[in-house]
Amino acid sequence: MNFTNPSPEEICKLLRESHTVAVVGLSPNPARPSFNVAKALQGFGHRIIPVRPLVESVLGEKAYPDLESLPELPDIVDVFRAAEHVPAIVDSCIRLGIGKLWLQDGVVHEAAALRAQQAGITVVMNRCMYRDHSQLCADV
Repeated sequence: MNFTNPSPEEICKLLRESHTVAVVGLSPNPARPSFNVAKALQGFGHRIIPVRPLVESVLGEKAYPDLESLPELPDIVDVFRAAEHVPAIVDSCIRLGIGKLWLQDGVVHEAAALRAQQAGITVVMNRCMYRDHSQLCADV
């Protein structure tokens, strides 16, 4: 079985319904893509929860070392980590009951994405949340 992303319409609906975004690997460096995507998502009205060890805060929001440390469950987890970290992130999402997972451009782990889908998680892989928000939901 091969992984397939949701349709553009489903992706837009997912983005509109996701108000709290845990950004795994969010860098405090303004030159990094994760910083710019998260900042843009804030501009769209999403609440960002940075997930990155050894960082106190990013974009005015308190950072947490891992998903298990979050004070509340996010609507969606947005991943800016290398593909080898995805299986552990999927494990955390399954264990915590997080229902939506987004793997940013270049983050591809088909086996973990399929395992997440089989556990009932909606998965978007190898796409940019900011770009999809801008292009697919611009007129909504």
